[in-house]
Amino acid sequence: MAVTISLGYANRYYGYCMSKIVDNDTWLAARKELLDEEKSFQRTRDELARKRRDLPWRKVDTEYIFETEDGRKTLPELFGDSSQLIVYHFMFHPEWDAGCKSCSFWADSYDGSVTHLRARDVALIAISRAPLDLLFTYRQRMGWDFPWVSSASNSFNYDFGVSFSQRQIDAGEANYNYKEGNARIEELPGISVFAREGNEVFHTYSTYARGLDPYNATYQLLDIVPKGRDEDDLPYPQDWVRRHDEYL
Repeated sequence: MAVTISLGYANRYYGYCMSKIVDNDTWLAARKELLDEEKSFQRTRDELARKRRDLPWRKVDTEYIFETEDGRKTLPELFGDSSQLIVYHFMFHPEWDAGCKSCSFWADSYDGSVTHLRARDVALIAISRAPLDLLFTYRQRMGWDFPWVSSASNSFNYDFGVSFSQRQIDAGEANYNYKEGNARIEELPGISVFAREGNEVFHTYSTYARGLDPYNATYQLLDIVPKGRDEDDLPYPQDWVRRHDEYL
């Protein structure tokens, strides 16, 4: 994707930056002040993470059968040898010919995590409603290796609040991110976490919408550069995002 920056914008941006240039002592003082805030934020984040882990569990009683590259599997079988499972709810409608570009933006961060997570007793997979052949074709195009399974034959995506029928949407019954009737499209993203004890599976956590933000490595890196995400003037925040093989 070619990016054109007008001369006027460039002058305004770099003029703003030049006005912030200070001597070394002033910069160091400002950096130390921000460091105190960063440490406070990190302590708050650690406490929030603890509260996530301390949430009560609920048993998953529905027997879901998924299509996988190794045949049909139940939800407990998706854990493999791990006792914890992270599911990325990847937006891929059965009638689409490609996965969602924004979900692809997130998924680019996942491949390198699978092995590390497995070493900590955690499995990571993506689940979508599209049929398995479409998932594999798209995964090959993107160059990913993480496990991806199809929930086309079950209600998993609906039960965990990321897929909605048109009837639900029209009736205002499509509840996304724990809000009533706010979904306007049939597929939306999310992450859900499960724990397994024997053959029993428990749902421990789910997050949606902006709750997914911390799990996008590129966004976290953009947050530390001077221009940040630079999305304020776009029609919508991720208008600039492309599948990684679509940038010019």
